[in-house]
Amino acid sequence: MADGNDKNVDELLDELLKGKTPEEILGKGGLVKELTKRLVERALEGELTDHLGYEKNAASGRKTGNSRNGKSTKRVKGDSGELELEVPRDRDGSFDPQLVRKRQRRLPGFDEKVIALYARGMTTREIQGHLHELYDVEVSPTLISNVTDTVLEDVKAWQSRPLDAVYPIVYLDAIHVKLRTSGHVQNQAVYLALGVNLEGQKELLGLWVGETEGAKFWLSVLTELRNRGVQDILIACVDGLKGFPDAIESVFPKTQVQLCIVHMIRNSLRYVAWKDRKTLAADLKTIYKAPTLAPAENALDAFCEKWDERFPTVGKLWRQHWTNLSAFFAYPEPIRKVIYTTNAIESINSQLRKVTKKRGAFPNAESVRKVLYLAITKASQRWTRSIHDWVAALNQLSIVFQGRVPV
Repeated sequence: MADGNDKNVDELLDELLKGKTPEEILGKGGLVKELTKRLVERALEGELTDHLGYEKNAASGRKTGNSRNGKSTKRVKGDSGELELEVPRDRDGSFDPQLVRKRQRRLPGFDEKVIALYARGMTTREIQGHLHELYDVEVSPTLISNVTDTVLEDVKAWQSRPLDAVYPIVYLDAIHVKLRTSGHVQNQAVYLALGVNLEGQKELLGLWVGETEGAKFWLSVLTELRNRGVQDILIACVDGLKGFPDAIESVFPKTQVQLCIVHMIRNSLRYVAWKDRKTLAADLKTIYKAPTLAPAENALDAFCEKWDERFPTVGKLWRQHWTNLSAFFAYPEPIRKVIYTTNAIESINSQLRKVTKKRGAFPNAESVRKVLYLAITKASQRWTRSIHDWVAALNQLSIVFQGRVPV
């Protein structure tokens, strides 16, 4: 029976498509648009029949107290462009269509497309032009803004959701965006906390918009994480921001702070002449690739002896941060591989920058949250695998941080 139905549908489609050009089928005023209009109107007629309880012109509908009462014209936006629909009405006004509800001006799926374009970093004007070019649909910047504003409730729920009690590793970092404030464009820091849970899965714990990156603001971020249920963080991977370790210790006193090696290398090379960078970077590698703490300290001494005369700031930088660098050497290889760098969060930062770089300046903090939340949601769909060698790392973490990893 299904095969017969399929054959009938195919024959009908062949008849509809016969002799038509691609433009006549898919163009702005083509067959697809007309079919969409007819299907929606047919569905609305079916809804009214179901509401009234009898078919059109059926004798059973007489003296039922309600009946069909003509049609009204309504314009809606959809994937096939703007459609002018004939919406059936009933006499007592109790009919409330579900497919295209009263005061609804966009077909299902239209808002999702706008939000998807916004998530890809397209500006309001770009989305407006895209919809006009592809679908011949005129939408105002205000409409696009209103559609994307519906995301803010999701952002609020996501940002306040309960978190796990224990995160073995949390990466803390920030990116910067341009934000228009009181008529002036200023750089603003967006703070990010990426957790690795007990299953080895990455999870962005939240994002916060602040004026400048600083230890004081990070303190408020860490306090919020605590209030949302985080009781313990084994290792926090951070850059070299002054006061950062103290801010972490004040909220999570048992947490081991590990400075990002890659950040240290980048910061070091800023003070080095271009022609010497490759050689100096190779010498730095002897420090952070040392098998244990003692050889690492010897390598640092040798490095300073060789380079201090020409680039004294580099050796001073490593000695200044040695307390939060040296913890790295106490860990076995599986843990080192995970905390060696903040690449996990930097890869997220890279994706976020892709959607922010086109924008001259965001009009407000809410627009920043909308864009970045949507980009994060899109990126997290690819976080299907746990961190490489996570089982080995978790076993080692259970030994190093005895009693703090839930069994």
